[in-house]
Amino acid sequence: MPRVAIALGSNLGDRKRLLDEAAAALAGVVDDLHLSTFHETDPVGVAAQPRFLNAAAVGHTGLEPADLLTVMLEIERRLGRERPHAGAPRTIDLDLILCGDLVLDEPGLTVPHPRFRDRLFVLEPLAEIAADWIDPVSGKTIRELLELVQG
Repeated sequence: MPRVAIALGSNLGDRKRLLDEAAAALAGVVDDLHLSTFHETDPVGVAAQPRFLNAAAVGHTGLEPADLLTVMLEIERRLGRERPHAGAPRTIDLDLILCGDLVLDEPGLTVPHPRFRDRLFVLEPLAEIAADWIDPVSGKTIRELLELVQG
């Protein structure tokens, strides 16, 4: 079963409870799920809105990436995620960051996530639980990517 990395974020409602519920739901399809600590972060690339609580989770799944994405979208829906416009505040956001050493680019699904290498709010929590994981596109570890972004 491939190892997967998922980023979690919330900036509406009871953010901690929502992240905990999302992680519990993910544990139903991702074996041996490990969750980072929670990181409070400023919104990036969106209009003024509440601060985020972010985390990362890693584990193993027998699901194909598209099937895992479908499950993740259903978890978001159950936890009240609405998508009135791009960059809108959200109760929960789940992004598939890495899936083993898979490189995939198809409509609706790109793995590794195309912007994760520049996002402290993904790299910091992910480095806590998977610092030595090698990004199959850049060939750098999560720790190295984090150091590059931190400058």
